[in-house]
This record gives sequence, structure tokens and C-alpha cells, in this order.
Amino acid sequence: MLIFVGNGIGQELRCNVTVSARGIQGANQNLFRTMQSDLYDFMNNRKWTDHVYSYDEKIRCNILIRLDEQISADEFKGSIQVQLTRPIFNTSYTSTVLNIKDNDFHCKYVEFQPLEFNETSNRDNLTNIMAFYAYVILGFDYDTFSEEGGTEYFQKAQAIVNNSQNARERGWKAFESERNRYWLIENVLNKSYSSFRTCMYNYHRNGLDLMSEKVEEGRANIADALRDIQKVFRRRPSTYILQMFFDAKADELVNIFSKSFPDERNRVMAILNEVDPSNGRKYEKIAENEGF
Repeated sequence: MLIFVGNGIGQELRCNVTVSARGIQGANQNLFRTMQSDLYDFMNNRKWTDHVYSYDEKIRCNILIRLDEQISADEFKGSIQVQLTRPIFNTSYTSTVLNIKDNDFHCKYVEFQPLEFNETSNRDNLTNIMAFYAYVILGFDYDTFSEEGGTEYFQKAQAIVNNSQNARERGWKAFESERNRYWLIENVLNKSYSSFRTCMYNYHRNGLDLMSEKVEEGRANIADALRDIQKVFRRRPSTYILQMFFDAKADELVNIFSKSFPDERNRVMAILNEVDPSNGRKYEKIAENEGF
């Protein structure tokens, strides 16, 4: 595995990029080192917004690309995992906002050839995927600081999806899967599921950020925010953004509410067991009143 962690000198993102090509036997590892360095520069040194960030304000995220198959000298398939974390006000704690694994990573890469991204075409699937997730990262980060504050960036991600409808690579079209890039951005911008974004704001800004000063009030706001997730579930249980939410938040929720009052714990557990039964065993720790 190759790991590239720079000084974060760049624009909005402080993005660590890792490329693993262990699944490809006999491959030229120098190629993947160069690919990794190029992708790091693409994510960190490109200006994605009109805003000015200090070093400490940069958005912390991680991208892990696993290449499992080499189709030709310059064509690869694998997966990409995207993680976004957010600092919590007045603490050293960082909360995981996103933890997405996308199994439809298919790209061409030519060593030493500049990476080009065009917002109005699907010329290069590699830079389209990376730019898509850059805007998704920005959108979710902004949503946690102001209500629906990330709309502009989600719309940019949606434009990339729209431009990629004729792409031969998977991941961009509705009929290919119920959990891909198309459905991620469709769910986020779908007004029928707007309570999801309300939850993201209240969970982080009125919940976690408040807990350093007012633990009980902040925790109660998080419990209320989960009702918004419940609304999405009752509208459409298989919605992709629900899986995304709990992939990022299940362990954190156990940590928060295992220190809660009995009535609050019971209310939260009832919601969690309804909307996220797959993590039911994990949520049993809440009832045991144990942190970790």
C-alpha cells in the first residue's frame, strides 16, 4: 500500500490520498505512486469554491482507492472509499460525517499526463469521480455548519452526474444500482428527503458543537435530529442516504447515548432499532449504559 500525506498546502481541502494496487500482480508500482501524487495535487491544490480558508479551516478528508484489476496498460478497476471528518467546537474531538465506499471505480490513467477536469463534459472518468466527491465533501461539510449550506456544491456534483449519463463506466446511472453516485446526489437534493439535511445540521451544529458547554441540551438536540432521519425512513426505507448516515454515525451514537438518561435512551433506541436494524446488536450497548 502506498500512502501520500502532504502538508495540506492548497485550497479548501486537506485530503489524504492513498492508492493500493496490491490486487494487481506484477504491476509497475511507480505508476501508482505517480497516480497517487497526481490525485493528491488534484484534490488539494485546485480551487473548488470562492471562499478563503486558513490552514486550520481546511476540510479534513481521506480517500482510499483500491485497484483490483488492470484492464490494459492505462485502464483500471477497483473501489474508492471517501471519509469526511469535522472538528467539534471547543474540543479535540472530530466527528465522522461521511464514510462512503463506491465499488464502481473505473478509470484510465497515463503516467505523467496532466489530469484534466472539465465541468461540462465526461471526457475523463477519473477526474469526474474525484471532482464529484470533492463537491460531495464540500456539500456535507457546509451542511453541518449552516442549514442546507452545501446546496451549491451538491448541485455541482449533480452536474457531473448529468454530464456522465453517456459514460461507458458504471456508477453514474439510475438503473445500474440503488446505491451509487447517481442516487447519492439524487437523495441529497430530493425535497422529499429534505429532513435528512435538517438532521445533518442540527446533529452537528446544535448537537455536537453544543455538547462541550451544555452536554444534556446538545444530546437532546441530537435525539430530536434522529426524528428527521426517521421521517426519511418512513417515506422510503431503502434510501441510500440512510445507509450513508449510519455507516458514519452508528458508533458515535452509541457513545453519545450510552451516557444518556433512561427515558432518552429508550426513545433513541426505539428510533434506531426501527430505522437501522442491521446495527441492532451495536445499539444494545446504549441500553447497558456503557460508553467505550
